[in-house]
Amino acid sequence: MTAVLPIESAEPVADPAAVRVGVLLVNLGTPDSADARGVRVYLREFLSDPRVIENQGLGWKLVLNGIILRIRPARKARDYLKIWNTERNESPLKTITRAQSDKLAAAIAGHGDVVVDWAMRYGNPSIRSGIDALAARGCGRLLVVPLYPQYSAATSATVCDEVLRVLSGMRAQPTLRVTPPYYDDPDYIEALAISIDTHLATLPFQPELIVASFHGMPQAYIDKGDPYQAHCVATTEALRKRMGLDASKLVLTFQSRFGFGQWLQPYTDKTIAQLAKDGVRRIAVVTPGFSADCLETLEEIAQENAEIFTHNGGEQFAAIPCLNDSAAGMDVIRKLVLRELQGWI
Repeated sequence: MTAVLPIESAEPVADPAAVRVGVLLVNLGTPDSADARGVRVYLREFLSDPRVIENQGLGWKLVLNGIILRIRPARKARDYLKIWNTERNESPLKTITRAQSDKLAAAIAGHGDVVVDWAMRYGNPSIRSGIDALAARGCGRLLVVPLYPQYSAATSATVCDEVLRVLSGMRAQPTLRVTPPYYDDPDYIEALAISIDTHLATLPFQPELIVASFHGMPQAYIDKGDPYQAHCVATTEALRKRMGLDASKLVLTFQSRFGFGQWLQPYTDKTIAQLAKDGVRRIAVVTPGFSADCLETLEEIAQENAEIFTHNGGEQFAAIPCLNDSAAGMDVIRKLVLRELQGWI
């Protein structure tokens, strides 16, 4: 009887643990240009998302196309022009997110075969282009990092929705992980405290109190079970504890409401106006819900709300920068990513 010998493979068997890993940082989005046309394209995509505007019925479509997209783009384009990165011809959000991606890639370069890229949920570069680029570079595993400390369906969940839509059209899907919200992560809270203290030390005045302003949300979304408000409260309470401040010295508010319905309260603009009317003359505002400075922080807070404060009797106003790509901010992202990549690298 002739023995059957195994045929030796011409190629070595790949180590499953050696599969290249892709990391995709995702932020909200931005127009491609600071003009009415660019803003219109961006707003159409953003406001057509049922996670953002849940009632996408005929009435909303008529309002969106007949009123909002006719009037709002020109107004918002003027706001974008106030903060636009003219050197790169892009919004600061795009500039900062790119920098976060580049710095993260450098920071984790020694942790295995990892490729880092970035995308926007709305606008460009799209999530689809980001996933396609990572797949083209051989990434069989994908970690998606929504850059929102506090979870909400209108931010974190819609990132996952879009990622899954893209994967649904792929025959060779990467294995997927998504980082969790980090609203009470000790590293995040510590980074916020360091950032605030560092910036306050540069001011020519001592604020009487700090306003922590988070992006708003319709109250109805919270009533349906969205945990966003609870996450914002938890962040604020943890930051108060870390900085030794009570609720009168670190005030929680919500900004950027849209439409006529009731949104989360107290409202940032009304609170700032009332503080000035009540005799507060010096304040600082921090925006812990934003991982990068953008229209809502650089224009709405640092310009519009500063004007509201002084118009009502306030004297000195400071907008504290987001964590952005600072050393403290990047440390938060690096630790979050490395924690979620355990077992892959």
